[in-house]
Amino acid sequence: MRRVRTGTNRVLLGLAGAVLLGTGAAVLMGGLGLPAEWHLGLPAGWPWTRPGEVLLSREDRTRWTDQGWWWPAVIAVLAVLVLLLLWWLVAQLRRHRLGEILVDSGDGEGAVLRGPALEGVLVAETEALEGVEGAAALLTGGRTQPRVRAVLSLAPHADPGTVVLRFAHEAVAHARGSAGLERLPAKVRLRAVRHRAERVS
Repeated sequence: MRRVRTGTNRVLLGLAGAVLLGTGAAVLMGGLGLPAEWHLGLPAGWPWTRPGEVLLSREDRTRWTDQGWWWPAVIAVLAVLVLLLLWWLVAQLRRHRLGEILVDSGDGEGAVLRGPALEGVLVAETEALEGVEGAAALLTGGRTQPRVRAVLSLAPHADPGTVVLRFAHEAVAHARGSAGLERLPAKVRLRAVRHRAERVS
């Protein structure tokens, strides 16, 4: 599914890029007067062949503006276009989060482990470590080669090196073992928790 979406995105972006590039090249050539200078012999009625031409003539711009259906149709088309673009943007942002992990169950078929469930276990075990006051984990990558991105909020007295080692050797190791993975790379960001200064009397 991930490969299909990636391929679809590439095709759509390629088509959009080709259309924009072709239109821009045609307008640029017409603006520089290159068709006449190079004697290209374009078909009759070909747009944007002379520097004085505009992208849309006044007649083209006002052809249907006096019709009652024109402006509702324009607004509806633009609204649908905006909704499609927003849906595509949300889909791209959600793609980076791994929804499921393929677990080797030993029977040749495999089992599926939900990514958010493993993230929850990672967060719970990490927050139980000494010196960690808060944690967030995100699984990325592929179904068979997931990766962990974690943010740990450290207490003022915490030793960052010790926390990172325990995170790798305990929380990540347990998650890797429970999912039956050979490797589970992790990228960790540490953040200090702000606290009020203590008053000494």
